Amino acid sequence: MTKQMTRQSGFGRWWRRRGRFVFSHGVLAFLALTMLAPFLWMVLASFKPLVEVEELNPFPSKWQPVNYLQVFREIPFARYYFNSLFVAGWVTFLQCLTSAMAAYAFARLRWKWRDHVFRLYLATLMIPGVVTMIPNYTLMVKLHLLDSYQGLIIPAAFTAFGTFLLRQFMLTIPRSLDEAAQMDGATHWQVFWDVILPLTRPGLITLAIFTFMGNYRSFFWPLVMIKSQHLRTLPVGMLYFDSIYGRQTNLLMAATVMNIVPLIILFVVTQKFLIKGIQLGAVKG
Repeated sequence: MTKQMTRQSGFGRWWRRRGRFVFSHGVLAFLALTMLAPFLWMVLASFKPLVEVEELNPFPSKWQPVNYLQVFREIPFARYYFNSLFVAGWVTFLQCLTSAMAAYAFARLRWKWRDHVFRLYLATLMIPGVVTMIPNYTLMVKLHLLDSYQGLIIPAAFTAFGTFLLRQFMLTIPRSLDEAAQMDGATHWQVFWDVILPLTRPGLITLAIFTFMGNYRSFFWPLVMIKSQHLRTLPVGMLYFDSIYGRQTNLLMAATVMNIVPLIILFVVTQKFLIKGIQLGAVKG
């Protein structure tokens, strides 16, 4: 009798654990499908004729992959693609470089009022981007950088967030490495470039991912700065499909699918570095 009760009790515990497992995974699967639904609708709409886009049936009655070719006929999509990648690539490189140099100064060098200056520098994160939009635009006009690649790249090449993120990484690196390198005759630049920077690689990769994704999909600043068609980036160029002459939703969805492919590939390839970078950056404040 006792063995039977023990067996029933063990079966009950197993069933409860199994039930909790199934329930929790079912909820997570439902949430995942909910978040994935807009993306699936976008992909399916990119293969539909325009007249079927607004219909309730998610699947097209006639698959129309020619929509993707039509995007290239309607707008210089390849040029816009290049502009987005070119600008985002340069902004990412410059942000990583300038943020790493500033972070080294705040984390490894000792100078008067260093922490006070860092707090003021960090306080700029509280200023909304729309507040600095007009001063930046005025500055670009005075420097004659309106309607140019430089006007898109230079204002975005410096960031307090990147400095803060890399400073957190550099604070976790033992100072004994700096002292050992300096005893061997290394300058501050050599310590930064040969010792500190390689050890900050997870943080640099994390910052590069955030920066590239943010600038690749940037819309408002290129819309303000660029007037020439050959300098437009993808988010601005795709406005052609939503104009006063009508909305070509199927072509807009096809262009959007091609637009986000690099971001998906970037995230899939670098997700383990991104997670590791965020975890390591939170070790020391």
